[in-house]
Amino acid sequence: MGFLGFARKFKLSGRMVKSEKTHRWSDCGCLTCNSWTKNEDGNLHVVVKDSTPQEDSVQQPLENVIFIHGFMGSSYFWTETVFEHVDEERYRLFAVDLLGFGESPKPRDSLYTLRDHVEAIERSVIKPYQVHSFHVVAHSMGCLIALALAAKHSTIVKSVTLVAPPYFPSSLEESVLTRIAGKRLWPPLAFGTAVMSWYEHVGRCVCFIVCKHHKIWESLIKLCTGKREIPWKIKDITRHTHHSAWHSMHNVICGASKFADKHLETLVNSSVKIHLMQGDRDEIVPLHCSGDMKRSFPAVEVEIVVGADHESVIGGRREEFVEKLESIWGSCR
Repeated sequence: MGFLGFARKFKLSGRMVKSEKTHRWSDCGCLTCNSWTKNEDGNLHVVVKDSTPQEDSVQQPLENVIFIHGFMGSSYFWTETVFEHVDEERYRLFAVDLLGFGESPKPRDSLYTLRDHVEAIERSVIKPYQVHSFHVVAHSMGCLIALALAAKHSTIVKSVTLVAPPYFPSSLEESVLTRIAGKRLWPPLAFGTAVMSWYEHVGRCVCFIVCKHHKIWESLIKLCTGKREIPWKIKDITRHTHHSAWHSMHNVICGASKFADKHLETLVNSSVKIHLMQGDRDEIVPLHCSGDMKRSFPAVEVEIVVGADHESVIGGRREEFVEKLESIWGSCR
């Protein structure tokens, strides 16, 4: 019972009291899991790369760029791959941990809808940092959030770069759940997506056991590999809860796909530059998603990267990817 997280502290009177260390029964109690509880205003965890001296109130970064990760990811996806290659003298970079992921808040009463994610980014980046214009770069599930954020701020967004977006035209009669999360056993990420989509209780149970006891799995990995540090990709797998993962899957990837056309139309009518990249070996997001977006919105620039999959389209060609990004941003001045 203790392993499953149901053990509780009782006073002699039999009344249950909350543990001062663990704020939620699905937390393991470690520093990583509880670091967000110190954030009383509910803002997201944001990694900022800014070369402008803090005491300099006159000089401002030329461009602001907001990076949004995908499902079961965190800001590590960008800080460990892209940030070191971007010219910090010209750009101020923001990489967010989406609501319910990484070190950001994971509220129990949230349904993790598209609106929840967008408002959290506004509250954590756009307002406090006084962002008056920006570019947005997103991967996978984050693309749907990026489109909604950009459409809401269509007067100040300069460009939108989508990497492997799960796009399905709103006119499709077939369920998005059927198309994006087919019942597949391989690759592993696709299998995990299928379980989370079709078998809620199984997916939540597995997610809970893995996330709550991540310290155990990390110790085993260290023991087997002989390494002192856990790769960030493995850490990201446990940096969410079963609640935030399941609801984000259904309310963003499956439920919010129908709004993508409306958001794209708003951006195209506002002459916002939209660039799409996807690897031709992507096994997570069907390759036809790029073609469907191009047919529906000819103004979208589509680039198919030969030999790249869902992740290596960025991680496997970091310098080339950043070079393309800076070319896109430079053409919007």
